Amino acid sequence: MESVIVRDSATMSGAPTFRGTRVLVRTLFDYLEAGHSLERFLEGFPTVSREQALQALEEARESLLASS
Repeated sequence: MESVIVRDSATMSGAPTFRGTRVLVRTLFDYLEAGHSLERFLEGFPTVSREQALQALEEARESLLASS
C-alpha cells in the first residue's frame, strides 16, 4: 500500500504532508495531543479523508514499533 505521508521539497518545505494536500501530518498529532477528536481535525481539514488520517496513524505506529 502506498504511504499517505509524503515529503516533497516543493510542498511545505519538505515537511511531511498528507498525499495530495498541503496539510502537515504534524497538525493531526497536534490536534490529538491537545485533546481534540479525529472528527474535529477532519472538520478543520476537509482535504484529508478519514482513511488517510487513520492510515497515517497506523504508519506512525508501525514506524515506532519497528524502531523499538
